[in-house]
Amino acid sequence: MNGADSSGVIFTDRTRLHFLFDFISHNAYLAWHRARQIARMHSLEFEPVPVVFGAMLSAYGQIGPAEVPPKSAWMLRDVLRKAADLNLPIAPPHSHPFKSLLPLRWACCALEPSARLRLIDALWNATWAQGREVSNPAVLREVAAEQGLDAEALERETAGEAVKQQLRANTDAALAAGAFGVPTVFVRGQLFWGYDDLGAMTRFLEGRDPLGDAPDFSAWSNVKPTVQRRR
Repeated sequence: MNGADSSGVIFTDRTRLHFLFDFISHNAYLAWHRARQIARMHSLEFEPVPVVFGAMLSAYGQIGPAEVPPKSAWMLRDVLRKAADLNLPIAPPHSHPFKSLLPLRWACCALEPSARLRLIDALWNATWAQGREVSNPAVLREVAAEQGLDAEALERETAGEAVKQQLRANTDAALAAGAFGVPTVFVRGQLFWGYDDLGAMTRFLEGRDPLGDAPDFSAWSNVKPTVQRRR
């Protein structure tokens, strides 16, 4: 897992595409599949980084999109359209929002890279293609066993402090790097957020970013607010 380097800069390995996710996000489910394809196309190593979306919301004083009923209804239609476009299976989750902490810890386990990708992929499918209750330890054991993994050993590992600390460190590193939601991708020094930003990321990787190589945002960063919403 690539975290902060000695200079304090985060996610700087230019050979990797860092994919920050939480299983609670259906848009991250869609992006998981497409981002992996994009990484392969550009000879980048795909690095999954589990983070706690709820901690990000708390850090910025926000509520999740599923907590805004009209937005949740719109997002459902939007996600179903995208899944149809991608020819991806999608089914209603067991519940939503749900507690995603346990599956995120399973995703942090110290597995060989291909086995870890296989487990995370299976957890995505269990959540969003099969409607299984991935916050249930029994279901997590079933998913791991279906992938030929030692479910009991993984469950013991997820109960340990090392895995819990890894998930906290991932989330802290993401916030320090400027991430504010999921899915977020860090690649070649740039941050891309959400499924809909993957098109812009592809253009960037292909050298077709309409902003060019070194856009100047100084004039925009100097704009000051004249009104502030009460909370």
